[in-house]
Amino acid sequence: MRLIPLVGAALLLSAGSAMAQPSEPGVAVGATAGTSGVGLDVQVKLGPIFTLRGSLDRLTHSADERYDGVDYNADLTFDTVGAFIDMHPMANGLLISGGAYLGDRDIALAATPTGPVEIGGQTYSASQVGTLNGAVKLGDVAPFIGLGWDDTFYRSGRWGFRAVAGVAWSDAPEVALTSTGGSLSNDATFQARLRDESQRITEETEGYGLFPIIQVGLNYKF
Repeated sequence: MRLIPLVGAALLLSAGSAMAQPSEPGVAVGATAGTSGVGLDVQVKLGPIFTLRGSLDRLTHSADERYDGVDYNADLTFDTVGAFIDMHPMANGLLISGGAYLGDRDIALAATPTGPVEIGGQTYSASQVGTLNGAVKLGDVAPFIGLGWDDTFYRSGRWGFRAVAGVAWSDAPEVALTSTGGSLSNDATFQARLRDESQRITEETEGYGLFPIIQVGLNYKF
């Protein structure tokens, strides 16, 4: 990936221009991009060690996913706000960040089978199933911890570079699956099978509760 050497070069340039003395309190705004989506940051420097940071991020992504033998179109939408404290233990760009992302983190599923599929352990025809729609909902609160570099308040210029890597986590996702347009869509037994299928998808998506965060950004200091 070309991103890795570019980030490494930016870190070296930032380190070379960083100020040696502790920073003064200040305010900065920035733009970020990464696995959390694209976003905006606001930072308030509390002293030489601690910075309070708030973020607004949006992540959208579409992909084809296969769950329990059924092919779905998956549309991911994460709209989150974040609150963090960045600690700079050496009073320079090196940081340890802790906080949480809060907001809606949902994956919409849709599938229209063209042949027989297994739902909840029972095989059904495409006409019986119709269209399957599902919602994979992750927890609204995702604590975060990470390491990185942000020299915004530790250099003489107005601009600063930020790079952070860490992980956010939440409870296992909740999955709800429904059927429309099928001859059995309103059948009570088929509805029970859909609930069983929802549980199977839940088990397959348990790993979604652990979300890696890799983020780079550019800040402007006032």
